[in-house]
Amino acid sequence: MTSPTGYNDLQQHIEELRAKGLLQEIDQPIDKDSEMHPLVRWQFVGGMHESERKAFLFTNIVNAKGRKYDIPVLVGGLAANREIYSVGMGCAVEDIQAKWDKAINHPIPPVLVSNPVCQEVIIEGAALQGEGNGLDMLSIPISTPGFDSAPTLTATNVVTKDVNTGVQNMGTYRCQLKAPDRLVVRMATRVGGAGGYLHYLAWKKAGHKTMPCAVVLGCPPYVAFMGPQKLPIGVDEFDVAGGLAGAPIEISKAYSVDLHVPAQSEIVIEGLIDLEWLEPEAPFGESHGHVALEEFNLPMTITAITHRRKPVIPSYISQVAPSESSVIKKVAYEPLFLNYLKTTLSIKGVKKVSLHEPLTGLLRVTIITVEKGIAKTEIWRALYGAAFFKGDCGKICIAVNDDIDPENADALFWAMAYRMNPVHDIQTLDHRGQGHGPKRENDGEEDSTLLMDATMKSPMPPLALPTQEYMVHAKKLWESLDLPKLKPQAPWFGYTLGDWSSVWDAAAKRAVDGDYLENGKISKTQVRNDVTAETKFRPEEPTQ
Repeated sequence: MTSPTGYNDLQQHIEELRAKGLLQEIDQPIDKDSEMHPLVRWQFVGGMHESERKAFLFTNIVNAKGRKYDIPVLVGGLAANREIYSVGMGCAVEDIQAKWDKAINHPIPPVLVSNPVCQEVIIEGAALQGEGNGLDMLSIPISTPGFDSAPTLTATNVVTKDVNTGVQNMGTYRCQLKAPDRLVVRMATRVGGAGGYLHYLAWKKAGHKTMPCAVVLGCPPYVAFMGPQKLPIGVDEFDVAGGLAGAPIEISKAYSVDLHVPAQSEIVIEGLIDLEWLEPEAPFGESHGHVALEEFNLPMTITAITHRRKPVIPSYISQVAPSESSVIKKVAYEPLFLNYLKTTLSIKGVKKVSLHEPLTGLLRVTIITVEKGIAKTEIWRALYGAAFFKGDCGKICIAVNDDIDPENADALFWAMAYRMNPVHDIQTLDHRGQGHGPKRENDGEEDSTLLMDATMKSPMPPLALPTQEYMVHAKKLWESLDLPKLKPQAPWFGYTLGDWSSVWDAAAKRAVDGDYLENGKISKTQVRNDVTAETKFRPEEPTQ
């Protein structure tokens, strides 16, 4: 599907998902506060493979009081899995990093348009007041029922601008609803400061009482992906989004504040952030996997809400990873780490970087896959590099060889158990910040870093499983017997790890051919009386 703009908006993206069988449409009544997110959560905690996850579109939405909501909600629609993310990116998963690189290096400035579809309906003044009006009319779900204290906007692109340069920033920040005309924005105070929060400080320093802000819901996917992507401070995300799209992103002037917003947005919530007062916000289930407790954050008074005539509200399923928000970050972050180690640090033996996702949410555990035989110094350069590439990632960094599946915790433990000497292969480093996590609120409490070299230091005997050809044959036999469906878990066949002989290959072949007695005849010729039991024996390789 090709849009006249050169890129899809959210509703065209939904049509693509429907056409590809990646959309689950729910037409029965669903309580937005107690049922919606728990229902979608099951595809992340119910033992389903990532490829089986889908986007959920809810079209019959109610709350506990029986109120019905007109606006459909899309959950998991941008990144319930990599395939859904790739649909939004307009390319195969393996081409995503190259597309990001090109967009960052070849940005395309946006183009200003008038009469945008995001302003087909305008709500202001008295229409923002009272229960059922303003923000309260929107079908915003509760993300973590049982802990969250209010519906919260999660799939946001929050637009602010620098008070001095006028350069805009667009970040994904949570916004908790407080009243029909008020919400509280949590602009992350990450190391160095998130772009929006730096704008807040600058406006405050300049002596202003309020700061204009626009909370955009339902951007075109190319624009939506800008929010979670950590671009350098000062880079205008609309330019990079244009680079992704290969065409200028259409923007328009916001209705009531001096900002520019994506013209094809579903909903734009405009207002003024208070620069004098702060208001308690949360509890809220955060992307680091713990509930964020109440903190003072930034109140925003709503000046207008504009939207399409028939909008759709997106909502990220976040909280404990894996989740939609962790997939968005994982697909974007991993290639950035790899490029940094291979290109910036020139470590040629690094093959892959994997950010562990379940429960740790990409931030705490980094697995670096390196080639066999890479120099020990290069392994440690890679470990140090990955540990400090991003301040909130890489607390625990593990180097492994490419036969270890970094997505398989059992395989990681296997490598640590058999390939690592803790005295020589572990280092700890002091003075690490807490970063994004449940202990961030503990003022002044430092963390530390753990580096582990779990690579093979010398050749090892093969993994003791039947080799691949026999396991493949047995799998076909299993399936012919109509036994329960298999979900192979790597490693599911044996392979050599360097310490092996072609003579033993030949002996194994004779064994499965029923000729083990021939092997006995050979070993009979190799008897000795000048060695002790369990002395190693290595047969001579046949001459060519």
